[in-house]
Amino acid sequence: MNSNTITNGILKAVAILLGFALLLFFIYKIQSVIGYIAIAVVISLIGRPIVLFLENRLKFKNTIAVIVTIIILLGIFVGLVGLFIPLVVKQSHNLSLLNIHQLQSNIEDLYVEIINYFNIHQINFEQSIKNSNLLSKIDYTVIPNFLNSIASGLGSFSIGLFSVLFISFFFLKDSRLFENGIMTFIPDSKETRWKNSTTKIKDLLSRYFVGLIFQILILFIIYTIGLLIIGVENAIVIAFLCALLNLIPYVGPLVGGLLMTILAMTSNLGESFSDVILPKTLWVLVVFIFGQLIDNFGSQPVIFSKSVKSHPLEIFLVILITGILFGVIGLVIAVPAYTAIKVILKEFLSENKIVKKLTKGL
Repeated sequence: MNSNTITNGILKAVAILLGFALLLFFIYKIQSVIGYIAIAVVISLIGRPIVLFLENRLKFKNTIAVIVTIIILLGIFVGLVGLFIPLVVKQSHNLSLLNIHQLQSNIEDLYVEIINYFNIHQINFEQSIKNSNLLSKIDYTVIPNFLNSIASGLGSFSIGLFSVLFISFFFLKDSRLFENGIMTFIPDSKETRWKNSTTKIKDLLSRYFVGLIFQILILFIIYTIGLLIIGVENAIVIAFLCALLNLIPYVGPLVGGLLMTILAMTSNLGESFSDVILPKTLWVLVVFIFGQLIDNFGSQPVIFSKSVKSHPLEIFLVILITGILFGVIGLVIAVPAYTAIKVILKEFLSENKIVKKLTKGL
């Protein structure tokens, strides 16, 4: 091996590393566009059954079916936004009149009531946090600042919404548009297998995302009925937020339960802790636990077994591993990514013993 060969090898390695770095930099710069495409893909998978129904059953032309589907999905989105507008307007008005010191005083009063209540029952945990000055360290101005940041992001949100709808329209109109884009990187000898894989993936993920919608709907109904019976303010909005958080496996339900509990407690500031706040909070926890039991032992197993054809234990391990490796994003994309990988493995490595076992139900 002469010096020219070594030099050429080093230059080639440097060029590859530089090209890879430039590719990562390019992806970083267009990450918002990649996000729009990913959301559009999910929307197209959700809307695909509607388009097929309109085309096959009602004999709509493809373009008309896609337009109707987009209108239906947009109407659902606008309806959900309309659900939150009264709450946002009300809270914005309250925050414009908010006395931060008064808010801090109210929360400190609630804290004192909690301490007094547990002291009555010979349960003393005040000393464990007494010296931490936790309440004095909380920056209560973060609440209006957070809302201001949301308002400043409405402009970029409108651009993103238009972009997602525009891309979704063409993904729904030409269901093979995304697939054909991928095919440009696939060798000719592998095209048939890739086409079979993408068709199967689209069918499975369409069922999965539609199943998630039903899962959220079931939780939303349970939470709404329970919170309305208890008498929690803004029960519909709280129920929807907590049901939506359930999309994030394992972490989402915990955050949702904490959010539901905090909102139930703070909605009764000034009331007696032992007579009003504590009983209502306990009933809220009962509603949350009941909803989670129905979801964990009813909705989720049906969705996973019927839509992506995977055993719940198998899904649990996949979500756990991806969550450890990639955090919250890993939790969200675990099931769709794992389903796609299984379909591809079955198409290309169908004779492998391990692949046969994993893809038995596909």
